[in-house]
Amino acid sequence: MGEEKPTNESDGARNLAVLLAGHLGHLTAQEEQGLSTLKENLGKAGLCAPSDEKSEPPHDDSTLLRFLRARKFDPVAAQKQYAEHIAWRKEHNVEEIFRNTTAEDLRASSRYYPQWTGRRDKLGHPLFVYRLAALDNIQQEWNALSAETRFNRVIAGNESMTRFLFPLLSHLPHSSSPTPISSSMSIIDLEGASFSLMWKLRTILGEASKLSTANYPETIHGMAVVNAPSYFPTIWTWLKGWFDEGTRLKIHVLGNDPGGTLRDLIDPHDLPAVYGGELPWTYGDEPDLDEDTKSLIGELPKGPAVFVNGTITEPPSPTLSSVD
Repeated sequence: MGEEKPTNESDGARNLAVLLAGHLGHLTAQEEQGLSTLKENLGKAGLCAPSDEKSEPPHDDSTLLRFLRARKFDPVAAQKQYAEHIAWRKEHNVEEIFRNTTAEDLRASSRYYPQWTGRRDKLGHPLFVYRLAALDNIQQEWNALSAETRFNRVIAGNESMTRFLFPLLSHLPHSSSPTPISSSMSIIDLEGASFSLMWKLRTILGEASKLSTANYPETIHGMAVVNAPSYFPTIWTWLKGWFDEGTRLKIHVLGNDPGGTLRDLIDPHDLPAVYGGELPWTYGDEPDLDEDTKSLIGELPKGPAVFVNGTITEPPSPTLSSVD
């Protein structure tokens, strides 16, 4: 998973180009043409108004490129997925769900899904941690939730990530600048997660993965599985069905001593100590914001928010910003 550390400036540039292939600033001529074609076709279909960071749903170049990467830069296939995404948003009133999400909803959602450490990897992607064994004690609580509540919390988490966190971190200094941040780095910790727990969690994991793959594609930059138990190959046979091929290639099993590889990707002061770093953060803690983030926003908003032009705002009203 970890690339070798660059030995000189030209090596570093080549490594960066490989890691960010298909992103803004690293497009081939063919990929540039694919983006232009997609934007033109979406405009003709009435699915994409002139770019506006406040628009709902977001359709800036960085977002459209996620759909193109998911469809190997086939503009026809990307348009189909994007159109289905727009229809899905309207059917489920996604903007209203996000606007009406409470701070308690967001906190509760973070208990079931990957948690942001408040830090970033070396390229600027947000670093999440998901410790599966921690879900054992809240399984009954999850099962008691209605299907609608579970669905709404998955949406709120994805909307917050793509419309607040990614734009926020794109605004901060990062080594891959000016390429926007549009994906995340995650550590999936399986220590103490029994086979029976993983089997029980298949509904939670499956619901979230399938929804994200269809409607929030290409938001995974990398995923490192650590402390994988001996039964992992068995569960991988059904886990991998939740991800498309491109995402599966970004998932790497590092075993029980991942520190060296993770430090290649994440500076030690941003890597939790339990995984070989220096950050005194453990799963369940509030995000420990780095100095750049604290200097810009002070603290994280408690409720739903979007980050636009360097400013935290409330999600816009869909009646004023939706694409017809």
